[in-house]
Amino acid sequence: MNAPVEANEDLIYTVTDGIARMTFNRPQARNAFTFAMYEKMASLCEGINADRSIKVLIMTGTGEKAFASGTDISQFRAFKTADDALEYEERIDRVLGILEKVRVPVIAAIAGACTGGGAGIAACCDIRIGTASTRMGFPIARTLGNCLSMSNISRVVALVGPARTKDLIFTARLIEAPEALSLGLLNEIVPDVETLQRRADETAKMIAGHAPITMETAKEAVLRLRRTLSREEGRDLILRAYMSEDFREGMDAFLNKRTPVWKGK
Repeated sequence: MNAPVEANEDLIYTVTDGIARMTFNRPQARNAFTFAMYEKMASLCEGINADRSIKVLIMTGTGEKAFASGTDISQFRAFKTADDALEYEERIDRVLGILEKVRVPVIAAIAGACTGGGAGIAACCDIRIGTASTRMGFPIARTLGNCLSMSNISRVVALVGPARTKDLIFTARLIEAPEALSLGLLNEIVPDVETLQRRADETAKMIAGHAPITMETAKEAVLRLRRTLSREEGRDLILRAYMSEDFREGMDAFLNKRTPVWKGK
């Protein structure tokens, strides 16, 4: 049974035979997220929670170049105050928290770049399938000079451990698919995008035939094993990064395609 397509130019949502699919649809911007896209994703996840006919969610990006490259940097132009920074990270924590806690298994079909907020989204998913072109990481130390929220840090630490989390952030490198597989950031690698979408569909159909309560209780059990830190515990870190001169420099350098000059203040 097919449900109507719900779409706008940035995010496409379909449901077919109990399998929901969200496609990030900004290939001209490497599927970077606007604030409206984050809110739409959260709203769709809440709809999935209310619709017991949906058994699995697939998340993917349009094209071969990117799954999602994080937040569209132009969204930061309006940042002026401490409240702007705190509200942004609170939004991301809220939206990714909703995604992470959606009741159905979530499969990320990842081609190309999966960076920054895109990697944060992938970390919320239950199964991550990549291609030979997949590259993952958090390059903020060489791009914007901002920071990850406590929730994002805790998700990555849960996947790869503290030492490797620091390595990813300190080096700002994008790791290739084989290393991502070895670290646990990917569960599987397939050769190309066509195979990726087919494999995601096959996996979703298999899971959709399994006991839904088993899926839900397993997800919740794993979440309960990880301590969730409060926003207040990371407030000082967010303010230090987003209110710094370096963040302004990083944003200006990124938008003007030049190398930032860091001052450490």
